[in-house]
Amino acid sequence: MHHDPYQPARPRRSRRLIWISAVAALAVLLGGGGFAAWKLDWLSGNGEAVSFGKGSTPPPAADQQTPGQSPSGKASPSGDPDVLMPTGPKADFKQTTKLDDGTIIAKTRLVGAKSGFTGDVWVWAPKEYEDPKYAKSGFPVLIALPGGNGFPANYWSDRSLGLQKAISEGVQAGTSLPFVVVMPVLNPDAKYYYDGADIPGQPKMGTWIAEDVPDFAKANFRTYKSRDGWAFMGSSSGAFVGMKTVLQHPDKFKAVIASGGEIVPDSPLWKGYQAEMDANNPEKLAQKLIDSKGPEVYINFQIGTKESGKERMTKFTQTYGKGPVKTTIRDIQNGEHNGWHYVRGMKEGSLEWISKVLKGPKPATA
Repeated sequence: MHHDPYQPARPRRSRRLIWISAVAALAVLLGGGGFAAWKLDWLSGNGEAVSFGKGSTPPPAADQQTPGQSPSGKASPSGDPDVLMPTGPKADFKQTTKLDDGTIIAKTRLVGAKSGFTGDVWVWAPKEYEDPKYAKSGFPVLIALPGGNGFPANYWSDRSLGLQKAISEGVQAGTSLPFVVVMPVLNPDAKYYYDGADIPGQPKMGTWIAEDVPDFAKANFRTYKSRDGWAFMGSSSGAFVGMKTVLQHPDKFKAVIASGGEIVPDSPLWKGYQAEMDANNPEKLAQKLIDSKGPEVYINFQIGTKESGKERMTKFTQTYGKGPVKTTIRDIQNGEHNGWHYVRGMKEGSLEWISKVLKGPKPATA
C-alpha cells in the first residue's frame, strides 16, 4: 500500500522513499551481467581529480580572495557586468561518475565558512561549459536538493535518475538552459530533519544552503552576480527547502521546481522555537513578499497523479500565488513519489518553464 507522504504522524518515511528506490534499482543494476561492460564507461576514472572550466580565467590565490566575492570591480571580459568569473579558491574535485556524453559528476568536501558546517557537495557542468565560445560567459546555477535524509549522499548525483541527461537533452532540443548543477548534502546527519534552516542550537543548515553553497559555486564556476542566474530544484523535503530558500532570499534566488514537497516546516527540533520556525515557513514568507510587493519569485510545483499532496499545493497557490509570488502546478501523469518521475516532469515542461525565467550563457561574438 502506498504510504501518504503527507501523513504527519510518520513524516520521515516518505522522505526516504526516493533514496531507497534509487539504491534498490542500483543494486539490481549492479547485479546484472552487464556490469563489467558498463564499468569501463561510467566508473572509469572515478576518484581521479577533475578540473572544470579549463578555459576560465584562473582564480586568485586563496589568501587573496574571499569565497563568493568578485576578484575585482571590473566588468567581466564578456562585457556583461553581471558575469562573475570564478573567484577561487578552487575546490579539490574527485570524479564520482561519467555520463554517456563525457561530462563528469564530481564531489568535494566543503568547509562552510559562514555556517561552520562541513559537508559533501557534488557538481556537474554541461558540455557547453567547456566550449571555448562560452569561456567568458556566466552560467545559470541549479542547486538540486534531495528528499529522504539527504545525508550522507545527495541522490541527484546518481546518474540513474537522469537529471543531468535531461538537462543535456533539453539543451540540444532548445528547451533547457545549460545549467551548472550543484548538489549538496541537505542535512548534517541521518538522525533528524533540519528543514534547511538555522534551528537554534543545531548546525546552521539554512546558512549552508543559502550562503555557503552559492559561495562555493561562485568560487569554482563562471556564474552570474544577479539572482537571474540562480535557482533550486528539489524533491520531497528538498522541494520544501528549495521553495523556502527562494521565498526567504528573493534577492539571491529567482525560481524553484518543487516536486512532491511539504509546504510548512515540520522538524521536531523546532520545539520551543515558534518564532524562528515561523521565519522559515513558506506561507508566512510568501505573505511577507506579497505585502512588500516583491521582488518576483517563481515556484513550479510538480506532483504525480499517483501520489497525494496536491491539495496542499493547490491551497498554497490559491492563497499566496499572487502579486510577486508566481506559481504553477505541473501534474505528472501516472507519476509517483520518486526521482525518476520528477525528472520526467522536468523533461515534459518544468525545465523549459524555469529556463524561461532565468538567464542563460551568451557565446562570444566574432
